[in-house]
Amino acid sequence: MINITLPDGSIKQFEKGSTPNDVAMSISHGLARNVISAKFDDTIIETTTPIYIDGSLTLFTFDNTEGKKAFWHSTAHILAQAITFFYPEVKLTIGPAIDNGFYYDLGLGENSISDKDFKKIEDKMIEFARGKHEFKLRSISKADALSYYKEQNNEYKVELIENLTDGEITFCDHDDFTDLCRGGHIPNTGIVKAVKIMSVAGAYWRGDEKNKQLTRVYGVSFPKQKLLTEHLEKLEEAKQRDHRKLGKELELFAFSKRVGQGLPLWLPKGAELRDRLEQFLKRAQKKAGYEMVITPHIGQKELYVTSGHYEKYGEDSFQPINTPKDDEEFLLKPMNCPHHCEVYNVKPYSYKELPKRFAEFGTVYRYEQSGELHGLTRVRCFTQDDAHIFCMPDQLNDEFKGVIDLVLYVFKALGFEDFTAQISLRDPDDKEKYIGSDENWEKAENAIINAAKEKGLNTIVEYGEAAFYGPKLDFMVKDVLGRNWQLGTIQVDYNLPERFDLTYKGSDNQLHRPVMIHRAPFGSMERFIAILLENTGGNFPLWLTPDQVIILPISDKYQKYAEKVSQVLENSEIRALIDDRSEKTGRKIRDAEMKKIPYMVIVGENEEGEGTISVRKHGEGDKGTYTIEDFISLINTEIESTLEKF
Repeated sequence: MINITLPDGSIKQFEKGSTPNDVAMSISHGLARNVISAKFDDTIIETTTPIYIDGSLTLFTFDNTEGKKAFWHSTAHILAQAITFFYPEVKLTIGPAIDNGFYYDLGLGENSISDKDFKKIEDKMIEFARGKHEFKLRSISKADALSYYKEQNNEYKVELIENLTDGEITFCDHDDFTDLCRGGHIPNTGIVKAVKIMSVAGAYWRGDEKNKQLTRVYGVSFPKQKLLTEHLEKLEEAKQRDHRKLGKELELFAFSKRVGQGLPLWLPKGAELRDRLEQFLKRAQKKAGYEMVITPHIGQKELYVTSGHYEKYGEDSFQPINTPKDDEEFLLKPMNCPHHCEVYNVKPYSYKELPKRFAEFGTVYRYEQSGELHGLTRVRCFTQDDAHIFCMPDQLNDEFKGVIDLVLYVFKALGFEDFTAQISLRDPDDKEKYIGSDENWEKAENAIINAAKEKGLNTIVEYGEAAFYGPKLDFMVKDVLGRNWQLGTIQVDYNLPERFDLTYKGSDNQLHRPVMIHRAPFGSMERFIAILLENTGGNFPLWLTPDQVIILPISDKYQKYAEKVSQVLENSEIRALIDDRSEKTGRKIRDAEMKKIPYMVIVGENEEGEGTISVRKHGEGDKGTYTIEDFISLINTEIESTLEKF
């Protein structure tokens, strides 16, 4: 017999060779019908995989993230089967699951796939799926695997296999189709009831622009047609909320081919929006004891060699800038933290002066591949709301919790209510990716785990997601469409203080090493604004929106009264503009609604005569007549209710 530990901590005994499906059946027949994947200890397995030793088992349905991965990866096999049916000479490469479906990269040679081909591929996939063919994983020798794909003249699979070790290579079979695969499949094809080919794009083999270009087919699938319909409706809503579309309509930012890919241009309204976000955080930071610093956009290569960033990110950085002086090289800075270490190093500190909290809205540069650039969410130039806290070890817990409070304040003020705190730890099986001693890593990881627990955060743990110099607490925000985005982050670092030889004089009059906290509540200004745009649909909080009020005189006769109202509002620090076009009031209201301006103030004969204004609210309609003073009070109350004092 073997002992199987379930997620609730209970232990059940089963005969050796029992499968996850057997375990599910012992719990309930309903669960057994819905389980599509499983994890034994830390390894994803099939529901039919025999288990011969004691261990922990987690069962996944389509409702689980891991279940979706298995479902979508399995559907990628069905896609590849359908593509092979229509294009027998195709060279298959890889077909992973992604956040919202799957893709398969294909070498089509002289052939091509367009949206005109989607329907026939989808129909063929469903036809294959209805066969209820089992996914069967089998081991194969390296020699036999190479022979199989050499016969198919598939250099891509051959390259993959050549980088594998004999004994760890597996093929997956279903129906008459075979593919190189590590595993993680649903029981059979019949579970796939609905599929949709989403798009086709170009992709370089292994993401390298020097390699051949392949055809990437994106798709999504579900166990019910209803779920696909709901998914497509969400995608349609997402199109309307796309930050690139809204950014253009609201005149916030733009891109220029002459300036370069991934280098956003902030237009006046967008620049004002950014400035308000910066001032909002600066005020909160000042109250929390931060000091603002400014550092250069470049630094000597040696700076990033010392920090370790050059070794880890050199390939993703812009090429060195060479000066007329021999052997002098500079880099556009990829990170702010090395500069802040040098800020700390300018003078000696006593324990009485710690913690030191240096903050900067620092612009950094990373050479992202052109195919990975996407609006503001993936750019080559972005500004981080960066800060680094240098503290004594016994101050670490309080300082970390203080940063959590700041992040929560930012999220509340901007309407991000649905989020999870992800504790990102290093990969225990691949420690070479990281710098520093095991002792320092253990201290840093425990500091994050304990602080998150004390603050009562809803947390998950992800191994392998730490920064190379330290573990992180990443705030994963779920938007109104159910998508997860990593925004704020807090990191504990024992390693950079060692690499830069940072010290402080303790109460014992000896030199000690400070601990370093990296933090950015927004993350990057660009990504944060993009997600904020999509989350709000462009309906920003009143305190943040570029234009809070638009004044609509019903004719030219009331232009002066409109200007008087505007001046009173501006004197009360309320951002107002006047629509003085010779248009009908109804048209002006519709246009103001399209521009998502929170309040419309309509002035005409009655309003001028009584010294009042008629107020409409975006999306809600008429709110009645106000005195200007009462309207100002309404605005200020709404803002204050959102921006509680930090």
